[in-house]
Amino acid sequence: MTTNDRPLTGSTSIGDWLDHPEGGALVREVLGQGGAFDESSLAPVRGLPLQQLVALSQGQLPQALVDDLVLRANGGVVPEEAAGGDDTGPWREKATPGRFTGKTVVVTGAASGIGRATASRVAREGGRVVAVDLFADKLEVLVADLPDIDVALVTVAGDITSQEDVDRIVAAADGRIDALANIAGINDDFSPLHETSDAMWDKVIAVNLTGAFKLSRAVLPLMQEAGRGSVVNVASEAGLRGNASGNAYTVSKHGVVGLTKSAAFMYAGQGIRVNAVAPGGVATGIPFPATVSEVGSARLRPFQAAIPSIATAEELAASITFLLSDDAVNINGAILASDGGWSVQ
Repeated sequence: MTTNDRPLTGSTSIGDWLDHPEGGALVREVLGQGGAFDESSLAPVRGLPLQQLVALSQGQLPQALVDDLVLRANGGVVPEEAAGGDDTGPWREKATPGRFTGKTVVVTGAASGIGRATASRVAREGGRVVAVDLFADKLEVLVADLPDIDVALVTVAGDITSQEDVDRIVAAADGRIDALANIAGINDDFSPLHETSDAMWDKVIAVNLTGAFKLSRAVLPLMQEAGRGSVVNVASEAGLRGNASGNAYTVSKHGVVGLTKSAAFMYAGQGIRVNAVAPGGVATGIPFPATVSEVGSARLRPFQAAIPSIATAEELAASITFLLSDDAVNINGAILASDGGWSVQ
């Protein structure tokens, strides 16, 4: 029932489950039924908690199945999670109470993935969050999942590429924005330049780069008036290299790096910091387009296979909230590679 006398839970790593004589048999039984994964596909994510399979499967592996695995591995009893002070097993988020008390933070892409994890953490650390996403129903789920927080969480269903919606986002903040996390983004189809369609180029550039530009442009005057503020943009390993994704996505994220560095320079000395986080592989469950370029995929595959680890959305939120917070008071214009070391390979 246990690994080193510890119960198998949703927080236990996938690798520990597979290596456990009972847990491994249970997981392989599920894999043998077909669906989102086979054992070889789990190799890059062995270090992630079993719970992350729900997000990674994009709905094919339901929460109920993970819960059932935990029950079966523990004789039908729900085990208590390891104590918070235990440093063994996968990394666990540890919120910093009061870090954002009195601050209003705008978070885009807040209904899923990294944006959701960031909005949730800021709210749990005392901040007033303006949570922005295209999907109103998913924003409602975010609010429902944070019933015990005492601060306001304002939701805005809107499109960051629309100036009208950008204006609504700023209005929802009621005249004060202490920090902005530009997280909303979409994947491309891995196409090389000669295959990239106008539609793919326009959509990816609009969401990943133009949206961050428009919202930053609208927010910065409030920060200038206040004499302080923090902006964190989400770039990517694709913003640091050419072999991480397709043409449109790579260009968009290089643009985010340029946007970050230019703004950091322009507003330095005004109490405003502008930084970026560059993720590597992240288990967000955000889907790729329905069709993916065979040429681009074949060219990228050996380089993507070198990704040293897949992060959780909460691990990226830890990097983002650090840069958003006053803990990063002396950091401006940085592009923080939060990629498990991929950028140094």
